[in-house]
Amino acid sequence: MNSEEWINAGTLEELKQVHSKIIKGGIVVFYHEDEVRAIDNRCPHLGFPLHLGSVCNGILTCHWHHARFDICSGGTLDPWADDVPAYDVQVLGEEVWVSSRPRNVGSAEKHKRRLREGLEQNIGIVIAKAVIGLVESGVPTDEIVRIGVTFGTSQGNGWGAGLTILTAMRNVLPKLDSSGQILALYHGLVHVARASSGRAPRHLLGALPSSPAPIERLMEWYRSCVEVRDTQGAEKVLLTAVANGATSEQLADMMLISVTDHFYLDGGHTFDFHNKAFEALENLGPSLTEPILASLVPLIGSPTRSEELHHWQAPVDLVAPLRQAFASLEQTEDSVASVQLEEPSFMDQLLSDKPIETVNQLTRLLLGGAAPDRLAQLICLAAAERVVRFHTQNDFGDWVAVLHTLTYAHAVHMRLRRSKEPLLNRALYYGAMAIYHDRFLNVPRAPGPKPANGYSYNPEELLDLMDRRQQVEEAAGWVKGYLNEQRDPQALLGTLGLSLLREDAEFHTFQLYEAVVSEYDCWEARTDAFAKQAKETYLLACARYLAAHAPSARELPHTAKIAVRLYRGERLFEEE
Repeated sequence: MNSEEWINAGTLEELKQVHSKIIKGGIVVFYHEDEVRAIDNRCPHLGFPLHLGSVCNGILTCHWHHARFDICSGGTLDPWADDVPAYDVQVLGEEVWVSSRPRNVGSAEKHKRRLREGLEQNIGIVIAKAVIGLVESGVPTDEIVRIGVTFGTSQGNGWGAGLTILTAMRNVLPKLDSSGQILALYHGLVHVARASSGRAPRHLLGALPSSPAPIERLMEWYRSCVEVRDTQGAEKVLLTAVANGATSEQLADMMLISVTDHFYLDGGHTFDFHNKAFEALENLGPSLTEPILASLVPLIGSPTRSEELHHWQAPVDLVAPLRQAFASLEQTEDSVASVQLEEPSFMDQLLSDKPIETVNQLTRLLLGGAAPDRLAQLICLAAAERVVRFHTQNDFGDWVAVLHTLTYAHAVHMRLRRSKEPLLNRALYYGAMAIYHDRFLNVPRAPGPKPANGYSYNPEELLDLMDRRQQVEEAAGWVKGYLNEQRDPQALLGTLGLSLLREDAEFHTFQLYEAVVSEYDCWEARTDAFAKQAKETYLLACARYLAAHAPSARELPHTAKIAVRLYRGERLFEEE
């Protein structure tokens, strides 16, 4: 017998006396019901030594969390555990031999199945172990994301925070090392599972039967349905447009025009969620068009329309000037003189307390030929500046106010880079007015960051700062000093990502990090002074927001750490 493939477990008589025995390779051999069985000695749930468990009627029970296993096959009776590897056994004469190779080795398909089960049952440890197995098996990350998006869009009330987090984390993977990528995928998938837990499956309504309506007519119908909050009609029109061969660009314009027909829906979330869904569709392919886009329709059922809110009408009426501006954009002839965009002065205007002048300047720039996506980029930068200037004497919950404006402006920027639809330019105005509404959160303005002495600017120093509560200005000062030392800003983005992923972060913090990463890269190619300041603004905004929201209980990353150690074969339980 080949000693490399088979391990000697001693004599049968010896095994009858002790009932269980640990042998080479971390395998435990049991004598039970006149049979010899061999399995891995680590409970696949959290690593407890199974030789300390109990065997009764062919079932091995782990004493730590009472996971149960069929001692013959290694299969578990409990969905939160995994199957334990089982090994073939031969008894030759009086000698017991155990194969060194398990029968039930995990495969990529098995990990995919376990990921789906973890999502369905909302079990974090199962999701974590499946993600690690898939990544280590070389499965492309978009295949992993696809499983999460497919599940998330088939459950619950449609596209929401969980799917947005997953898509955002997919977008930032290039900034992270391998362990960070596993954490990012795990966080996103766990939030999809949580958002779907207890929800009924979603069933699509179906398209109209062989409707010959052109896309232009379907766009009209869709906008009409959204206007009266008719989600069922909107879904049927949308699916008809898909069935009739509308391109993803046409579908995006159709849906986002309807979103911008009303002002700043749900504080910007509606536009942001739509943008994230189309980013997911772009990355994962057209086969998911119907479930992804149909999952957006519930968002138009009852969103807050900001033109109906008091602070959009008084003490300064923003609604009438915005509607006048929109009319001007639609009625203007082609002979309008070009207008030069001065970035610093436009930024100053956006951050001023003169909203009507801001509306007029934005209109002049658009009519004068300024690129909408460039204006969107500057509006997003002004929103980031609000985060940098946010004073910590404000109510803690107000961090979310400046955050919403930034992530909305980022979504508008990303969408206008892809679309030339003029009606989407209305979204620029909503972002600019949200920046105006945030002005009081910069009064007084937070002091500018001051580099502190005594730092070597090792990333661990920044992480140590974020191990203590409310180190907002200290973290900003560290980032300022790091940049003054001409250190690598891309490495800093990776450190900030690690800072996010080691926390039990809430939805908005994931949004913030992804927006910063994306917007920073949009300025990366420029080396002028204004661009340098823009990049610094984003890094400072990210550090301040993350520091304000750290540390947390860190339960999710702890679970992921356990899953990694189990995958590596490390011991989690040590006997005294």
